[in-house]
Amino acid sequence: MQPLSRRHFLSSTVASAAIVAPLSAALSGTDKFARDRDWSGNDPVSYPEPAWEIKDKRFSGNQSNSPLQRLWHGIGTDAGLWCEGPVWMADWGCLLWSDIPNHRVLRWSEDDGHVSIYQPDSGYSNGHTRDMQGRLIAVEHDTRRVRRREYDGSWTILCDSFEGKKLNAPNDLAIFHDGSIFFTDPGYGIMNPYEGHKAAFELPTRVYRIDPAGHVAVAAEGPMRRPNGICFSPDFKKAYVVDSGFTDGPKYPGNVIVFDVKGTALSNPQVFADFKPGMTDGIRCDTDGNLWCGWGWGGPDTNGVRVHHPDGSVLAILHLPEICANLCFGGAKRDRLFMCASTSIYAIYVNAIGHVVS
Repeated sequence: MQPLSRRHFLSSTVASAAIVAPLSAALSGTDKFARDRDWSGNDPVSYPEPAWEIKDKRFSGNQSNSPLQRLWHGIGTDAGLWCEGPVWMADWGCLLWSDIPNHRVLRWSEDDGHVSIYQPDSGYSNGHTRDMQGRLIAVEHDTRRVRRREYDGSWTILCDSFEGKKLNAPNDLAIFHDGSIFFTDPGYGIMNPYEGHKAAFELPTRVYRIDPAGHVAVAAEGPMRRPNGICFSPDFKKAYVVDSGFTDGPKYPGNVIVFDVKGTALSNPQVFADFKPGMTDGIRCDTDGNLWCGWGWGGPDTNGVRVHHPDGSVLAILHLPEICANLCFGGAKRDRLFMCASTSIYAIYVNAIGHVVS
């Protein structure tokens, strides 16, 4: 595989996205999804929340009297560059997420909305989750590894190589019901210095599994060109894996592949949904089995979240003014959707409950 520069693909679009929110305050307010609203929250938006576009009458996940809010948009030297990898820390009362190019993990506190730096040297981490014991798990681009934060604050390396060769740059991960960790390794962190450092690929792009005893095995090699976001259905009978090969050029896939899960093996890969003219990145399931997918890279009307029924059909779109890289459910009832969208963090209460293991 001859990877093209992800930085070349992302740089102009991310730069454009970064100015969407500041410019929107000066616009006339004619966008039907209210993406040009005053994101400070000082000017109210009339209910029902106009950012929702319902595509299928089966969808009931929109909470019509809940506003779409922008929780954070750093400015000046505090500005975010590419927000990713959100995880809800219920016992900490906060959201953590990665600002990959700035080499840090940020924390939003639910009690007062304060944002602070949780981890200043993050290894250019991308995805996060929590294991069955509530410990934070991070996948890191620059250091090319999977790490676990222990209760005492120390970190344990779970995997940084396979069969004597360095991992490419782990990207996202999901916990299986037996406690094993499935993670993707598309290699974005070694394709340029923006999200890590430039280095040679030593392994194919794959999905791996770390079992509870720490043994690592290949869970899937193909059909994804660049396996990216990953999650399981609520019954753990399906595994969803994003293929973001579209970043290598428009002839490559921008879809979600669904696998059957038998025991701990992934089999029978099929295209679940196609996201062109854009692509998806981070994904999560709710307890009804619907798949919530960050969306973008296909123009303004692809910026946001797409919700898919378990049969693959599109149920709804939540429109944002920025490309949405990743998302997670959180809050006391797991009914608040948090979205990492380029340079900002957005949130909205939904009539759905996020599926999580721990």
